[in-house]
Amino acid sequence: MSTSTSKISKLLRLAEKGPLRARDLDAADIPRAYLARLVDKGVLEQAGRGLYRLASAATTEHHSLAEVAARVPHGTICLLSALQVHGLTTEAPHAVWLMIDTRARKPSLDTPAVELVKAKGPAREHGQEMRIIEGVRVRITTPAKTVADCFRYRRHVGLDVAVAALRDYVARCRQRGAAKRDYSLDALLEASKADRVAKVMRPYVEALA
Repeated sequence: MSTSTSKISKLLRLAEKGPLRARDLDAADIPRAYLARLVDKGVLEQAGRGLYRLASAATTEHHSLAEVAARVPHGTICLLSALQVHGLTTEAPHAVWLMIDTRARKPSLDTPAVELVKAKGPAREHGQEMRIIEGVRVRITTPAKTVADCFRYRRHVGLDVAVAALRDYVARCRQRGAAKRDYSLDALLEASKADRVAKVMRPYVEALA
């Protein structure tokens, strides 16, 4: 096997695991020129700026989340985007909502559109889970944290959205039972404390619980 064929095979094995960034090839000692070569042949396609995927790879409804997570691995999918993933809204957000640390640099993304919020401490670290979407590890806020975040960032998403998400969350609590950790009032209380919105949320929770 020639060196060229060997590197192409190695590149394709990497692509089978999920979207590739150009810098991923550097760590694997594969020249970036191979990306353009395989795009020209129709084997790879450019999924976004600096992001490549197998042309034959299946695209899911959450493709934009995978794309953002691949390019901003330290970010967390949150708010309206997280509501959609958890089935707590029927609306499709116009952009990917992303949370980063207050000290982190704002990511430079042309597409897809991103709505950015910043947080630190418990508000940033509490209530996160990992999902695999199109082979990409996507960090996303848990259902309870997502609802609490909607109240914390109610000026961004609207109080009506926050209340609607809370209503759906409480309904899930009744359906699945209080022992279900992902949907429990205890989990919601912990998240509201992390976000420092417990007092704001309390009257809405009491009215619905």
